Amino acid sequence: MRPFDEDALSVASGFSLAEREAVYHAIMTRRDVRSQFLPEPLPDDVVERLLTAAHHAPSVGFMQPWNFILVRSPTVRARIRDAFAKANEEAALMFEGERRQVYRSLKLEGIVEAPLGICVTCDPTRSGSVVLGRTHNPRMDSYSTVCAIQNLWLAARAEGIGIGWVSIFHEADLKTILGIPEHIEVVAWLCAGFVDRLYDQPELSVKGWRQRLPLEELVFHDGWGRNER
Repeated sequence: MRPFDEDALSVASGFSLAEREAVYHAIMTRRDVRSQFLPEPLPDDVVERLLTAAHHAPSVGFMQPWNFILVRSPTVRARIRDAFAKANEEAALMFEGERRQVYRSLKLEGIVEAPLGICVTCDPTRSGSVVLGRTHNPRMDSYSTVCAIQNLWLAARAEGIGIGWVSIFHEADLKTILGIPEHIEVVAWLCAGFVDRLYDQPELSVKGWRQRLPLEELVFHDGWGRNER
């Protein structure tokens, strides 16, 4: 076999205007969903498309460190909800005064309401101890797994499916409930389901908790803090 197969290459041409607009529309209107889930189950073929999109994410050294645990059982999701509630109360106590009240008013999960939970994990041992591209940054497997999550999220937006990323857990609790081996990292619990609406802006922005930062304040040129070209 030739080491370089020209026939295996695809043309790096731009998308059509309609295709570009669709990609940017998915990016700009993606939202973190909490309370808008509908109870109807997601069809298996749709879930397969979402997971295929996730599995085509970039990964450093092509290590593909991800696994996806699909949780449909109401009993298991109720246990996950209990684990969240415990950690969420701990989190609330970290805020003071009015911010604690606002925090407790936020809907931060949809674990029971969403018909499907997806636990996304990272296996740092999948490609051995020395991985091309991970030699000097041991977190590259985790970062690659986050790319898979973003792929899934954008595909879900295109399918009209809402995704909510729940991060307020003790990892050990999820590992116990789901039987996850100790060496596996839990990266995300995703709530997935059809939704009746999406916020025009991120919910934390709507509730006044956080606002999107101006892009021009976040872009530097040729070095940290250099705002001019």
